[in-house]
Amino acid sequence: MSQVRKDIRFRVYVAFTCICVFGLAILIKAAMIQAKEGEELRSLSNQMHMHADTVYAERGNIYSEDGLLLCSSIPQFDAYVDFTVIQRDTFRKYKDTLAHCLSRLFDNETPASYKQRMEAAYRDSVRYFPLRKNMPYYDYQTLRSFPIFCKGSRKGGLIVEPKIKRINPYGMLAYRTIGLWRPGIWKDGKLQKNVIGLEATYDSILSGVNGSRMMEKETGGVWVPIDGTEVDPQNGRDVVTTLDFGIQDVAEHALKSVLEQYECLYGTAIVMEVQTGKIRALVNLGRQKDGSYWEDFNYAMIPTEPGSTFKLVTLLSLLNDGYINVNDNVNAEGGAIRFGNRTMRDSHLGLGVLSIKQAFALSSNAAMAKLGFQYYSKDPQKFVDHIKKLHLNQRTGIDLAGERRPRVIEPKDKDWSGTTLPWMATGYGVLVSPMHTCMVYNAVANGGRMMRPYLIDAIREYGKDIKTFEPHVVEEHIADSNAIAQLQSCMKEVVFTGTGKHIQSPFYGIAGKTGTAQVADKGIRYTDGVYQGSFVGYFPTDKPRYTIAVVIRTKPHSGAYYGGTIAAPVFRMIADKIFSTGIGGNWVGPLDSIAGLGDQKMIAKAATYKSYQILMKAMGKNIDAVIPNRAIAQMFTDSAKKLAVQKKELVSGMVPDVKGMGLKDAVYLLENQGLRVQVEGNGVVQTQSVTAGTPVVKGQTIVIQLS
Repeated sequence: MSQVRKDIRFRVYVAFTCICVFGLAILIKAAMIQAKEGEELRSLSNQMHMHADTVYAERGNIYSEDGLLLCSSIPQFDAYVDFTVIQRDTFRKYKDTLAHCLSRLFDNETPASYKQRMEAAYRDSVRYFPLRKNMPYYDYQTLRSFPIFCKGSRKGGLIVEPKIKRINPYGMLAYRTIGLWRPGIWKDGKLQKNVIGLEATYDSILSGVNGSRMMEKETGGVWVPIDGTEVDPQNGRDVVTTLDFGIQDVAEHALKSVLEQYECLYGTAIVMEVQTGKIRALVNLGRQKDGSYWEDFNYAMIPTEPGSTFKLVTLLSLLNDGYINVNDNVNAEGGAIRFGNRTMRDSHLGLGVLSIKQAFALSSNAAMAKLGFQYYSKDPQKFVDHIKKLHLNQRTGIDLAGERRPRVIEPKDKDWSGTTLPWMATGYGVLVSPMHTCMVYNAVANGGRMMRPYLIDAIREYGKDIKTFEPHVVEEHIADSNAIAQLQSCMKEVVFTGTGKHIQSPFYGIAGKTGTAQVADKGIRYTDGVYQGSFVGYFPTDKPRYTIAVVIRTKPHSGAYYGGTIAAPVFRMIADKIFSTGIGGNWVGPLDSIAGLGDQKMIAKAATYKSYQILMKAMGKNIDAVIPNRAIAQMFTDSAKKLAVQKKELVSGMVPDVKGMGLKDAVYLLENQGLRVQVEGNGVVQTQSVTAGTPVVKGQTIVIQLS
């Protein structure tokens, strides 16, 4: 018996000893963990129950120079429901009322449908029931007042995730220039931002500095901020652009009308203020798969072969070196001259001996290539240096992200050949952007002073300008005054007698140059029949205010591809609208204005003589003239400042200008010329699909838009 008792006692001692050893091991291990890993584990515990939350700064706005809001941020909210925190009695009591409230607010489901879905979610204890995404702020405020939800997130279960949406109130207008901003996403350990345009260039100014706060996880999995841990964000500053949205709107509609008419691939239009270099309008429209046009790419910043608009650079080089006077003669040799193994041809053959001014006005490739080769073949680097002095080998420096570097071939380069120089003299073998070309032509309009194009006028904080941007001179003199005067006379000649004569205006002078270039880039070959038509110029010629560059790329094998056909009319439409509406400031009234006191002008448009009789009778005035009632007449003031009306002579076989006329007069005039008229809208004629001054094609349909 004693032996049994000894065995039991031994086993108890062993078990007790083991328990003590095991307990001691636990204590030792706990001490070791506390000493070695305690800090790390405490941090991990805090992370599970606390975390730092970002308080996002409010992104700044973008304005036009005249104060229009071009881009802004609005808050949006995604709403969810945590049904696990809602008391059963509360849910049963208010679920019907809540279902009716939700149905009335969102108007997308019946109350019964909402009730059924919520009951199912409550039974399944759904903690993240999706209620509504992208709610505006006023819907969010209303939602918070509904039954159950008004109890707050801890008892009412409403979970709201705020976010910011960037909006452009004017839609497509200057969309590519203003740019795009979307919150970044993390990819490969880096924050990838989706930002373009001015939004990208001035992202650091617009975005501000984010704040932070600590969040603590409480019962039910609800995260709440910890008082006293907030670091307030610094909101972004506003950016004021140089854009004039009146001009931007005009430029977009003018460009779009021609792109649609000829189904062009894309087009860009730039309006630059001559004396400052401010960009007043920048339009980029590309054709989409459905045939519509959208601001999808910044074509104004993409270098391409410019074609004949580059002849101004060649002429400028020759004048700067004193080799020529524009009144000197050059022999175009019938419009076909051979250089090495290639022949340079004019688009219209037959030109012989003519002045250099006439050769420029008629855009003779042969004549310009001949002059370039004659004077620079022995020292081609001298010609290239002139191009580089015009900064055509480097970016313009415009404050817009995405500008690509131009390319100017030099004699030392591998791809320089015996025919490079004459082809470069006519705008081939060199890649410059429309913005570069606009900058050069603007310098000629500005008396030789080259200005850097820019888009930002000021940085603003809480309504006060804290930084303003001044015009920047790139080159004080690109040529002497005599050379500039000769260049200006050549550009005027283009519109007087040359390839741009059909866009002459009786109200103001236009100077410019047409350009047509075959395209070979981005997988397109010369044989594909794609062309780039351009017109770059300025107006008015006496005191230039605006330089306008229009560049359009045609569809393959288009029937209309000359710069004078597709680009020049866009220039004229933009200039007409700016001048007639006074968008760009006060203008001197046109010659056919009715005389009056002060600076107020009443513009008299062409109309039938009968219409004038009705008008003047209503004004209590009487005008007698021997003019048929249906004839088109024009009102003017004679030397004694008395109103007079005379018959307006119309050119037979040319499309008349009917903009501003009433429907009856416009239809009568167009049908008399053999055109079929299609009418859209009501009121007076706002636009016409076939440009005034172009030859009439009998039976052709012309669309007139009334407004």
